[in-house]
Amino acid sequence: MKRIFTLICLLILVSSCGSSKKITTKKAKSKTERVVKTKKKRERKTKVVETPEVIITETPESYATPTDEYIAIYSDIAQDEMRNYGVPASITLAQGILESGSGKGRLSTEANNHFGIKCHSGWTGGKIYHDDDASQECFRKYKNSKYSFRDHSLFLKERSRYAGLFALGKGDYESWAKGLRAAGYATDRKYPQKLISLIERYQLYRFDNDVLGVESGVSDKHTVVSGDTLFGLSRKYNISVPELKALNSMETNDLFVGQVLFVKPIPKD
Repeated sequence: MKRIFTLICLLILVSSCGSSKKITTKKAKSKTERVVKTKKKRERKTKVVETPEVIITETPESYATPTDEYIAIYSDIAQDEMRNYGVPASITLAQGILESGSGKGRLSTEANNHFGIKCHSGWTGGKIYHDDDASQECFRKYKNSKYSFRDHSLFLKERSRYAGLFALGKGDYESWAKGLRAAGYATDRKYPQKLISLIERYQLYRFDNDVLGVESGVSDKHTVVSGDTLFGLSRKYNISVPELKALNSMETNDLFVGQVLFVKPIPKD
């Protein structure tokens, strides 16, 4: 009986010792992810304000006619050609006005050809085809109008048929106009008269006189050009405005380009 009791006590003791072990449970560590928020840098958009260019332009001069404008543009070049090659500036300008339609004709606007010079044999420069005496004739084409004026001078200077012109007086535009027609520059019978009319109407001879150092003499007649006024003419010719108006039977002070005025009293018989 004592053995059984002792055995039971031992069993109870062993079981109580085994149950004293603590059961520990590991708590799973909760992983917390750190979310790092990155701030996007705001890109500064610089607004580029373009400053407009300041372009200084000269106010274009106003001309009464395309011919007046042509003379203003090319008179200096014509005088340079006269100094270098002996062709009167008045003749060069008159031919340019006539042949190019005061710079508005097709040959001058598309080919810078102001004198209607055809290709002829030996020409290696640019070309343009244009109806003239025959259909689609070949004419010279230049990069710049100034080359046309130079070629005109050389065309006359280097051809023997025009040699006689250079024996004439440089201020004798009438003989030059007639000589050009006689040498075959143009086929138009009225070519000399057309040139002379232009020279006298626009007083192109004044450019010859300027090159030659000759003072333009006072004429009994004056052809009105752009910018002329009765007051200005009265001072130029030393005649009063009323006298000038009476001399020309004028009722108003209005003038027009090309108008021919008497500037000296007509002597009585």
